[in-house]
Amino acid sequence: MRKILDYAQPSLQGTLRIPGDKSVSHRSIMFGSIAKGETTIEGFLQSDDCLATIDCFTKLGVEILIDGENVQVKSNGIDAWKEPSDILYTGNSGTTTRLMLGILAGSNLTTVLIGDESIQKRPMKRVTAPLKKMGAHFIGREDAQFTPIAMEGKKLQAIHYKMPVASAQVKSAILLAALNAEGETILTEIEISRDHTEKMLRHFGADLTVEDKTIYLTGGQKLTGTHVVVPGDISSAAFFLAAGSIVPNSKLVLQNVGLNPTRTGIVDVLKEMGANVSILELDNVSHEEIGDITVETSELKGTEIGGDLIPRLIDEIPIIALLATQATGKTIIKDAEELKVKETNRIDAVVNELKKLGANITATADGMIIEGPTPLHGGDIDTYGDHRIGMMAAIASLITSTAVTIDNENCIAVSYPNFFEHLLSVIK
Repeated sequence: MRKILDYAQPSLQGTLRIPGDKSVSHRSIMFGSIAKGETTIEGFLQSDDCLATIDCFTKLGVEILIDGENVQVKSNGIDAWKEPSDILYTGNSGTTTRLMLGILAGSNLTTVLIGDESIQKRPMKRVTAPLKKMGAHFIGREDAQFTPIAMEGKKLQAIHYKMPVASAQVKSAILLAALNAEGETILTEIEISRDHTEKMLRHFGADLTVEDKTIYLTGGQKLTGTHVVVPGDISSAAFFLAAGSIVPNSKLVLQNVGLNPTRTGIVDVLKEMGANVSILELDNVSHEEIGDITVETSELKGTEIGGDLIPRLIDEIPIIALLATQATGKTIIKDAEELKVKETNRIDAVVNELKKLGANITATADGMIIEGPTPLHGGDIDTYGDHRIGMMAAIASLITSTAVTIDNENCIAVSYPNFFEHLLSVIK
């Protein structure tokens, strides 16, 4: 559904409680389903992506009860799952698709996974290739490069694997398969990616060792149901951090934000650009750091973003590109090839759509270059069905001279169902 965004250059004031982290919400359902016993989840994100994960496990016979942000998972463990009578549909969720491949590869079930049109174009061989080394059996297009993918669960063997890409989804799929594999799996990352899986493994009682970029996990371990508190999603908070920085006369307090060090690259970039942003560390819940972030209108300067910082902010690059249009000087984003295999090719999408609004931005092979500051005007934005492009455009509309129209507001529900409600609540 098209949406016209015309906010007449407001200020932003107020406090927002950021909804649950999408990555942690996915994993809480997955781990609760693998574990034996009852798992209770507090702060679960009821987004389209996370509900797709619930639907998959319900089809596998796991009892899942939803009461708003509180979810109860009752399972007798992975060995008690039933073979589904229907295809497992993962919707638009890359996390659901890739992690389910790892989970189901070592089960005793025959299953078929399929996603929406976007998922059917996203590369899965980065997951299926190492899983095949463990003994997994897949049937799919182009040697299981694309969904739909059928799999026959097999007894797996541990592997020593050096990852060719920095991807938490690939890492997590292998670790979840390793739980059901014989022997010790040793996994080495090229760069450290978000570590929610490692933290949640420990939270559910697993024993693993992490030494710098290498993870050691012995198979045959059983997980036990527990209580999970889901922090607010810093990737969702990022849009309001950006808005608070670039919209005149603004001050926002964002509560309940996950501050996992593998995810806080956006905060580091904001500080490097000169943003007036501060963090109050509150607690550590379910092995995850959590706190409040305050942001105020700031004078920003250009910066260079690359290397090991990229995995810590890969999902935030669209909104960082918008920030850079309002910063003085040149911002260079590099080493971000992973953007090409997200919901869309985010390098091309970000550059094309910000150009429509008047940005001075150029695509490169592995990122983009933005010159600022540049006044932005309105325009018609194609979201490509990508929630983060949609939210980037919505934040841009707060500083454009005329209205911004997005072609599909519904895509934002993938990660932030009440985004526009929250946005309207802080516009003054």
